[in-house]
Amino acid sequence: MKKFGIAMLAALLLASVSTQQAHADHHKDGKNIVETAVAADGFDTLVAAVKAADLVEVLSSKGPFTVFAPTDEAFAKLPKGTLETLLKPENKEKLQAILKYHVVAGKVTAKKVVNLSEAKTVQGSPISIAVKDGTVMINDAKVVKADIMTSNGVIHVIDKVILPKE
Repeated sequence: MKKFGIAMLAALLLASVSTQQAHADHHKDGKNIVETAVAADGFDTLVAAVKAADLVEVLSSKGPFTVFAPTDEAFAKLPKGTLETLLKPENKEKLQAILKYHVVAGKVTAKKVVNLSEAKTVQGSPISIAVKDGTVMINDAKVVKADIMTSNGVIHVIDKVILPKE
């Protein structure tokens, strides 16, 4: 199992090298998690949700934070009307809870993630972490890009919005 973990880590790190290089300037420029998401392609929905939930200031603070960031395509997989409903001002608390469920306090890099089975989110509930068929899974979402370094933490891109149990 340890050899598999090391092999998985090597594969994950190799897969993320181009991502790290592509996003290295963000870290050098001192861009935080929110600024990095704004500057990157594919996170318009996440950025809009963070703004609607009034979480920009929190995710721009010192941290560090680990964010499992769903892509625009991940948000598009939600049932029709779900996102529109969540973005309404009267649903701000629910939206905050969902977004906080995607955040872990501290800087948890890919090297650390592969050794965990779960992590407590800032929402309060744990997320499960597993390696399945060479892919890191956060609950039932796949990590598609790892270790996008920012001035206040790290972003791991996931292919699905994860939802806390109600």
